[in-house]
Amino acid sequence: MKQLFLSSSFCDIAEHLPAFYPKPLTGKRVAFIPTASVVEVYTKYVDNDRAALEQLGLIIEALSIENNSKVKIQSTLSDCDIIYVSGGNTFYLLQELKKSGTDLLIAEEIRKGKLYIGASAGSIILAPDIAYSSLMDDPTKAPELQHYHGLDIIDIYPLPHYGNAPFKEVAAQIYQEYHNRLPIVPISNTQVIEVKGDEWQVKGIPS
Repeated sequence: MKQLFLSSSFCDIAEHLPAFYPKPLTGKRVAFIPTASVVEVYTKYVDNDRAALEQLGLIIEALSIENNSKVKIQSTLSDCDIIYVSGGNTFYLLQELKKSGTDLLIAEEIRKGKLYIGASAGSIILAPDIAYSSLMDDPTKAPELQHYHGLDIIDIYPLPHYGNAPFKEVAAQIYQEYHNRLPIVPISNTQVIEVKGDEWQVKGIPS
């Protein structure tokens, strides 16, 4: 059964994770993928999310998919109990996931029931397609990305940072442009989309 915890900013909703995940978190290992942030100037959010995971008693196993072998990536994803994918540039993240084959490896682990935690870009990539996020992220940072098909793990399209600076205006613009065409699910920094199997719900406080 799919177990997905899809956020805008994990550190702001970390308190909801213990109720969502039925097993003790202390001592569990997290494959921590910060790749989306590599092409960004501001990356403090990655450190904040890492600290929030550690405060829950989780053990971090950093995994940079852009400069690791497929064997190393596969073994880390397989050995860890949880997968976390950070925010940053969604297009660069998808490019590196596809180049390394990590997209297929993550999908396989999700199908096995492994908990997946996404933050912003890490949430968006699970949608059928990521083109709708081009107003929020710069597609030119992924010059080798040939198409915008996401991992297609979920049928909805997460829209992170809804109502939050500095993305308030652009998130509203994306919603206005796409909500009549796609099942867009906007979430603020203090909300999370919880997915179990084929069911999902939004928890937390809207902005």
